[in-house]
Formats: sequence, structure tokens, C-alpha cells
Amino acid sequence: MGIFLTLCSLFLFVFDGSYNILDNGFADLKPFFDLAPWIFIFLIPAITMKSFAEENKQGTMELLLTKPIGTWNLVFGKFLGAFTVSIIALLPSIFYVITIYKLGDPAGNLDIGATLGSYLGLLLLAATYTSIGVFSSAFTSNQITAFIVAVFLCFLLFFAFEGVGDFKVFGDSTYGIEHLGISNHYKSMSRGVIDTRDMIYFISLIILFISLSYFKINSNKTKA
Repeated sequence: MGIFLTLCSLFLFVFDGSYNILDNGFADLKPFFDLAPWIFIFLIPAITMKSFAEENKQGTMELLLTKPIGTWNLVFGKFLGAFTVSIIALLPSIFYVITIYKLGDPAGNLDIGATLGSYLGLLLLAATYTSIGVFSSAFTSNQITAFIVAVFLCFLLFFAFEGVGDFKVFGDSTYGIEHLGISNHYKSMSRGVIDTRDMIYFISLIILFISLSYFKINSNKTKA
């Protein structure tokens, strides 16, 4: 979390470049919402990589599966724990909002509605990455493997479909394929546009990967 906040602060207020808010001259947090998903690609898999991989490695998975908590509760508990840590990592970013709010000319020249919508998109993105990370951790007993697989899947889902759409790999049939990727829906919400289609997309992905984790853990329980 410290690394996440340090990197964001450096890129937004210290390093020269397109993410530097002070250089842009606009009272806008768009650079933060553009930067955060790329840092989350590494941060959240680092948070989730121990979820089940450590249990498998230590041999405590069998003990967990014998507890009367239910497989759904076990999987959702792991997801909720990691997601809570992600939310805690985001909370200090409220100081960015306060800073830009005060620095605006005039003070308070910040679109609060769009900012809140962008935070909702970032929370849904974090929840999606978390479900992917928990899913990756359920399939291995090696934390590093879980981390690498989660990073790969998050990157693939966030960037690959948009990349294929931009390069028109499949010619005219490529049209619309970018809507299958996370990036398209996240960018829509990061503009402050709350569209039920985007929310349904994120919620569907979260349910999908949590369900896949459940089936994997449940299969282990059956074998045990």
C-alpha cells in the first residue's frame, strides 16, 4: 500500500510527464484514475497471491475444508479480505481530492460528481482484479506463480481486447471487440459516466472468477 501511494504521489506531483497534475494545469484527477489501474495490476495480485496458495503450501487447506464454514463462505471471505485491503490502500487518495479541490482556481473548481463516479469505477476494477487474484491463487501452492498468473490475466483482460480492436487484427470483424475488455468499461466510468452496462460487466466478471474459485476449491474438498 505504501508503494502504491508513493508511486501515485510521485507520478502525480513530482515526476514530469503526462500524469503530473500540476504540469497539466487542470483541477482534475483524471491522471490518477488513468494511472491507478496499471499500479493495481501489480498491487492487487501481490495482496491476493497468498490467499489459497499459502494454504496449499502449508497443508492447511484440508483443515479449512473440514471447518463448518462452507466453501462459498471460505472463497468469499478470502475475496472480501483482499478487497478490503485494496479499499484501505485507496482511502489516503482522498488527500489528492482535497489537494486539487484547494488548488483549483477558484478553490473548489472540481467536478465532485465525476470524481465520485471515477472512484466507483476504480472500486469495481479493484474488486475485479481481486477476484482474478483469488482465482489464480486457488490453482497453485506457489505464491510467485499465483502472482504472475494474476498479473497476466489482469493485463490480458484490461489491455488485450482494446489492443486487438485498435490494430484491427481480424479486419472489419474486429469492430466492437474492445467492449469485451475491462479498459473500455473502466474508461467510461472514469469519465464519471455511471452506465448500468458497465456495472453489470464488472459484477459479471467478479461473479465469474469467484465462482471458478469456488468450483476449484470444492473439487479439492471432494477429493479430500
